[in-house]
Amino acid sequence: MKTSLFVAAALATVCASAASAGTIVFTGNTSGGPLWNRPIQGNPPTPPASGVGTAVAYRFHQFAVDANGAYSFQSTAVGGWDNYAFLYSNSFNPLTPFANVIVGNDDNPLIGLAGFTTNLTAGTTYFLVITGYENIDAGAYSAEIRGPGNIAAVPEPESWALMIGGFALAGGALRVRRSRIAYA
Repeated sequence: MKTSLFVAAALATVCASAASAGTIVFTGNTSGGPLWNRPIQGNPPTPPASGVGTAVAYRFHQFAVDANGAYSFQSTAVGGWDNYAFLYSNSFNPLTPFANVIVGNDDNPLIGLAGFTTNLTAGTTYFLVITGYENIDAGAYSAEIRGPGNIAAVPEPESWALMIGGFALAGGALRVRRSRIAYA
């Protein structure tokens, strides 16, 4: 009887933990993206930068989490190209690839898969950078992040500016329309 209660309590704990876990999937394509001289994998990566990925295309995704803990990352290259994944905190600048870098990985466990598990802090902005191994490596990808808290994409400042500009234009058009109706 005690054993079955223990098993039931353990199962309830596991189910409750799984229910509160967060997952987000980013998709994209590095083809035609901006170029950088990427770091070499490490935890954290350290100089020198790559000798074969000197002008390799990349894309990044900005996100934040609402709970501290271990989060797993898995990037899958679509179509057989050799991908890399890097994680940065607070900011990402391709001209200074070692500033704020937390971890980078290639071939987890095979070519076309890049991933790692690392601890994240709630309230910090993170940047997941997907790139290629060599300068010729680029293509479509899917990147999944899983962890104990909610994971939310953070719009880039340019996206915010466009969105605010759109709202301003819509508000202005509505105001003009209302004034025309009032004077008609």
